[in-house]
Amino acid sequence: MRWVLLFLFPPALAQVSIPFWHTAGPPGQAPLEEAIQAFNQSQRRYRLEARYAGEYREAGVKLLAALRSGGAPVLFQAELSFLPRLAQEGLALPLDGELGTPPDDLYPEALKSGQVKGRTYGLPIGLSLPVLYYNLDAFRAKGLKPPSTWDEVEKAAGALKSRTARGLVLSTDIWSFNALVMSLGGSLVRDGRPTFTSPEAVEALERLYRMVQRQDALARNLAEAQFAAADFLRTKAFMGLAPTTALPVVLYHTSLPFQVGYAPLPRTPKGSVPLSGAALVVLKGASPEQVKGAVAFWRFFTEAKWMARWVETTHYVPFRKSAEAELRDFLKDPMRKAVFAQMEVARPWNQDPEMVLWYSYLEEALEKSLKQGVPPLKALEEAQKRALAVETR
Repeated sequence: MRWVLLFLFPPALAQVSIPFWHTAGPPGQAPLEEAIQAFNQSQRRYRLEARYAGEYREAGVKLLAALRSGGAPVLFQAELSFLPRLAQEGLALPLDGELGTPPDDLYPEALKSGQVKGRTYGLPIGLSLPVLYYNLDAFRAKGLKPPSTWDEVEKAAGALKSRTARGLVLSTDIWSFNALVMSLGGSLVRDGRPTFTSPEAVEALERLYRMVQRQDALARNLAEAQFAAADFLRTKAFMGLAPTTALPVVLYHTSLPFQVGYAPLPRTPKGSVPLSGAALVVLKGASPEQVKGAVAFWRFFTEAKWMARWVETTHYVPFRKSAEAELRDFLKDPMRKAVFAQMEVARPWNQDPEMVLWYSYLEEALEKSLKQGVPPLKALEEAQKRALAVETR
């Protein structure tokens, strides 16, 4: 009799728990956690258990520690430059089999951002583009237009500088420098090898070096990153390069005493712009059901309604075209529309696992040149030599 009852009334399947570490602090934390709650309520098969793990670098350190000692999550929001290493070390699971056919309105480069050597290890969740931010009030006072070429950036920096301020604030981090190199049509890696002395890389550093030497620009290293933002906010500099997501974070924490302008990254006809941000990664040890649940959440979160809410709050780019219809009013702003249109020329900025072994040498070279006055070619040659000496796997 009991088996008859079980046949007629099968026991409820246990809900699959999916611990999820994310890196979305305010203001993005609210729409992400709202979507997670809605996903959990929309079905009974999976339950995401979200935890904020800090910003990209902090979360990466925490994850590596948890992988060594136990307690790592099933799902992790990984910064794109961290993803190739997770894949190479066998810590991230390939998702192609469970993903199947991706949404047909997805920008192709968005999906590629989560791929390593042709296999999908990450599902894009928050993708950003570079922006040239500028002090709109200062530009109007000088009768300047937003720069559309790097020559115009140099001229504007010279016109804006004063005894107490610089026209442009620079950062010596790899993301900022790579953005300039890509905009000139170059790349910092080719065929798995560093190309720090390519013509485009040399031209990029020479441009920055000229502006610093003329005191048109101010350079900040990684330890001074917070000062770089402060320089712009306190009108100690009038232009700066940052991701699309930078402005909402600033406005969440403070009000600005001037109007902010934002323009696409200047680039040559052969140039592109880096697609950066993060992807959802399913970590080694996840069960088949947990993998299915992670992919199901990604599909839910990238529906037009949720993506539009995410984009409006964070200024991540909409990488599904169906979301753009939901963002019609948001994209009416001509500056925002022009910046987001860079998606057509965006490319993943780093898909090489060995970059994590090399990039510190490049950042040291940038600091030596821009902060200590070492000639650009000499600094880049030293970084290239050190990078090539690293024994790769």
